[in-house]
Amino acid sequence: MPQEKNYLTGLPVDDAVLVVLAGIDRDVERGEDTLMFGFCLVMLSSTFAPVAPPTVLLPLVALTFAISAGLARKNYHRMERKLSASLAQLENHEQAMFRPLASVFAEHPMPPLVDSFNLLKNSKRTINSILGGILINPLWMPILYVMGMQICEEKNLGLLNRAVMDIERKLH
Repeated sequence: MPQEKNYLTGLPVDDAVLVVLAGIDRDVERGEDTLMFGFCLVMLSSTFAPVAPPTVLLPLVALTFAISAGLARKNYHRMERKLSASLAQLENHEQAMFRPLASVFAEHPMPPLVDSFNLLKNSKRTINSILGGILINPLWMPILYVMGMQICEEKNLGLLNRAVMDIERKLH
């Protein structure tokens, strides 16, 4: 299946604003579902606690958070690219409808995943995870670090969802 370049690719466009809005709403939901799936898997991990030692279970929890946050980040970047490509095809008055969405992407840029996993570039998150590891258990440091990534992704998707709802409210 070929990757969509924008939200208007391959669709009959009667109302381009509604098509783009539906596409970005679908992608925001996909990102939220990805994060929720990772969170649910982590919640289910406690069922394996009687049979799996913490040295096995806790790294798997960290890996689950890292994968779900990473997939959500890739989805966020894909939404940003598709929205900017779609806006280039719209008229000025239609582009004005999407200013709240474009401002969310502009005001809350997400660094590449390589930068997010770099402990030195995220000193606040690193310090918080070290302090949490000291207070709870040193094995929790990686979990707390990637949980911070997960929370950041959740916050940005919430902002995008709110912007989509504001646009939908204006249209109806």
